[in-house]
Amino acid sequence: MIDYKNELSNGQTTLGIELGSTRIKAVLIGSDFSTIAAGSYSWENQYVDGIWTYSLDQVWQGIQASYQELQQAVATKYQVKLQKIGAIGVSAMMHGYLAFDANDQLLVPFRTWRNNTTGEASEQLTKLFNFNIPQRWSIAHLYQAILNQEVHVKQVDFLTTLAGYVHWQLSGEKVLGIGDASGMFPIDEASHDYDQTKIEQFERYTNVLGYQFKLTHLLPKVLVAGTVAGHLTAAGAAKLDPSGDLQAGAVMAPPEGDAGTGMTATNSVKKRTGNISAGTSAFSMVVLDQPLHEVHRDIDLVTTPEGAPVAMVHTNNCTSDINAWISLFGEVAQALGQKVTPDQLYATLFATSTAGTADCGGLVNYAYLSGENITDVQAGRPLFVRTPNSQFNLANFIKTQLYSAFAPLKIGMDILTKEEQISTDVLIAQGGIFRTPIIAQQVLADALNTPIIVMKNAGEGGPWGMAVLAAYVLAKQPDEDLADYLDRCVFKQPASSTLAPQAAGVQGFDQFIARYQQGLAIVKSAQVLPDQK
Repeated sequence: MIDYKNELSNGQTTLGIELGSTRIKAVLIGSDFSTIAAGSYSWENQYVDGIWTYSLDQVWQGIQASYQELQQAVATKYQVKLQKIGAIGVSAMMHGYLAFDANDQLLVPFRTWRNNTTGEASEQLTKLFNFNIPQRWSIAHLYQAILNQEVHVKQVDFLTTLAGYVHWQLSGEKVLGIGDASGMFPIDEASHDYDQTKIEQFERYTNVLGYQFKLTHLLPKVLVAGTVAGHLTAAGAAKLDPSGDLQAGAVMAPPEGDAGTGMTATNSVKKRTGNISAGTSAFSMVVLDQPLHEVHRDIDLVTTPEGAPVAMVHTNNCTSDINAWISLFGEVAQALGQKVTPDQLYATLFATSTAGTADCGGLVNYAYLSGENITDVQAGRPLFVRTPNSQFNLANFIKTQLYSAFAPLKIGMDILTKEEQISTDVLIAQGGIFRTPIIAQQVLADALNTPIIVMKNAGEGGPWGMAVLAAYVLAKQPDEDLADYLDRCVFKQPASSTLAPQAAGVQGFDQFIARYQQGLAIVKSAQVLPDQK
């Protein structure tokens, strides 16, 4: 307690802020990397005029609310007014489209990673570059806007991600961590910058269409982990802390995507390591020690926060449908006069799944709140399907929800393991679904037929990982890379649990996936139904 009070008073803490899909969270850590205080703010994306978006007003409302909660926690627990912070890092959902004009005005509402509206651009750019360009990448959004002949395009002067935008507002610097930048435009592993050959290809391609883009001006400057990415300005401090207590001057770390913070939080930045983040979306990250043999439309090539190549399987959907069903069961309990907390609901219902049959008894669920690229589903149509002969009971129903959360990830990972023969000894998982011990962890191990490690901080890894990246900027020693720093300082004695796949579970999940893929036509046919605004 005394050490933390001194660190708080002397500005020796680091702050990580992460803007996730359903929650904005701020985490303040001490020199021992333990969380001193945290604050959070819940939010949801909006579906407006066919686009998934968040308003920038709510971005700041959420950041300020989470910081204020953290600030109050510091004052209550340590009797210290939080005025100085050593270093700050910002991370957020990767990819998407935030376009500004020369006067720094937002041109169109923020288009998030969740939008499946850039199919034509994605296909054309993938062929042009001979490199997979997913629909959610920033360059796909820009090119699709060109193809759509959107009026705003000729006014675009700066493109960035959500993390890059917040960092810019706090520091005045238009920069981006290399991991997040790799979701805007392909990265050259050797130069640790945007791929110059592909930049020239894009500029020639769009010049024919009448657009004189200079991507080196349009895109944020690329920085690797450990680089000083500016300092908190007086205007930035006031924006983060409207009370006026926070002083300017904190060192700013390169802003990163949630994939980069997930790798950091799970110590998965070395070659042949891998991690999985499971939340509203899910993604696996495997750090490559060899190039892929082919271009795969379901495998993204991104980077670690230091620029090492990573094979990423990204799914647009994971836990949202589970959350919706658990909420429904909560309403049932409330109607029966029972007061049950969300944690109790999750723990109780997840536990029932262990009595289900290994293949879910013939039940199938499609957790598609939004479209899903891996299965070529363009619009969100959550569906639960069964036949008259299915074994329809609570245990199988909940097991089906868990299986369906990881089903698209399983389909994508099979490409990596079976077609490219790339694997890891274990995968480290993080995300709120693992707060309930064992259940989801075992399902994931069976789904991927790989041991799954869950660390103690599995539910809160992202913002904590960003705080660690901020600490790395202050503590980086000459010739010490991020992996060595994490081993030496952060993960000396990590608290974790490991579950190996079980043969019956692996076989059952494979049977479920076969049935799941056979039924995809049902979901695709449902796309003709109109969206309800």
